[in-house]
Amino acid sequence: MTYQETLDYLYQQLPMFHRIGPAAYKANLSNTIAITRLLDHPENDFRSVHIAGTNGKGSVSNMLAAVLQQHGYKTGLFTSPHLKDFRERIRVNGAMIPKTEITQFVKKHKEAFELISPSFFEWTAGLAFHYFSKTDVDIAVIETGMGGRLDSTNVIQPVLSVITNVQWDHMHLLGDTLKKIAAEKAGIIKERVPVVVGEFNRETAGVFRTTAKKMHTSINFSDKQFKTVLTKNIKQIPGKLIVDIIKNNRTYMKEVVVDLGGWYQLKNISTVMEALEVLNENGFEIDRKNVRKAFGKICRMTGFAGRWQVIDKHPLTIADTGHNADGIHEVMEQLSASSFSNLHMVIGMVADKDVSAILKQLPRNAVYYFCKPDLPRGYDAEALRQEAKLHKLNGRSYNSVAAALQAAQNAAGSHDLVYVGGSSFVVAEVL
Repeated sequence: MTYQETLDYLYQQLPMFHRIGPAAYKANLSNTIAITRLLDHPENDFRSVHIAGTNGKGSVSNMLAAVLQQHGYKTGLFTSPHLKDFRERIRVNGAMIPKTEITQFVKKHKEAFELISPSFFEWTAGLAFHYFSKTDVDIAVIETGMGGRLDSTNVIQPVLSVITNVQWDHMHLLGDTLKKIAAEKAGIIKERVPVVVGEFNRETAGVFRTTAKKMHTSINFSDKQFKTVLTKNIKQIPGKLIVDIIKNNRTYMKEVVVDLGGWYQLKNISTVMEALEVLNENGFEIDRKNVRKAFGKICRMTGFAGRWQVIDKHPLTIADTGHNADGIHEVMEQLSASSFSNLHMVIGMVADKDVSAILKQLPRNAVYYFCKPDLPRGYDAEALRQEAKLHKLNGRSYNSVAAALQAAQNAAGSHDLVYVGGSSFVVAEVL
């Protein structure tokens, strides 16, 4: 098969969560275990860091990968979903997996894998483990697809487990209480493997502490030790952050430039700092000089995109992949503090999200351009407009994301702001 035929095979013939939603979710690890056995357990050939969480796990994964690369470690990075190119999911030192590696892997294992009948994500996880083993990475940063306990990535034996936070998302699959969702994410905690939790929450902390105790390992809540704040008296740069990192109430790193612009990254930076401290205590040589250098070029080093990203300056146009109620809330706080004359919101969503919970977070004093991301899960633009109207959000629906963005930018004045979001799939279509 050609590369495109290989992708078509992976996309169309196998269940793919990001296209069709819950129907593709596999509630066990049997397929992944069968795949890793068939591949002779490549996941055991490299050290790894396992990262789960409702929000922030992609940011934490990319930050951590950048820092490890900066320290000279050959670093694999497995994340999902991709925005533009399937190969974004699997990287080594920031470079995407070559197309030939994908076609050769599928060609070689297609017949045997079909007897297992794996999902798209199970195929991809097997490919990532194989590629990281083949390229002899020193360490791989592995992001869960969803949850943790039953996620396809949960066959690795990491040197560190990281759980960024627990918030409301995928309740129909992970549980209808925060404790139930936390229990799923706590499933990545392994015997005697230290765990870092990004955000302390009274409702879920007990779940993590109990699991850590059962697994005879240490647990650290990063926000108990680290705090990251915007540097005062310095003008912030659009699309970047200038921050002070505080450790135990004392300045630890001052005026650090981070090439990610979202204020929600302040929590993620603290999580990364705690993770680095634990890695430093477990045989990895981490120094502040290289941490500072890496934070200034995360996107260049790993190809990370779509987080409070400035995609145009005339008019100022910002795209962000926040896609659940908590994520949108964080973004809207920053948006409300931004300076502009008028606000234009290009918004699209997927149908299996809690659309109403997101809509009620959005500002009423904006003009809306509703659209549908180009995938089966996409929520109809006119239906979204009608539902938004119930929340006193007014605008028009458009037949594509591109048309909605064009209309917004055409209508925007020189001092206006255009925001694009509601779904990572909307953002993918404008990058």
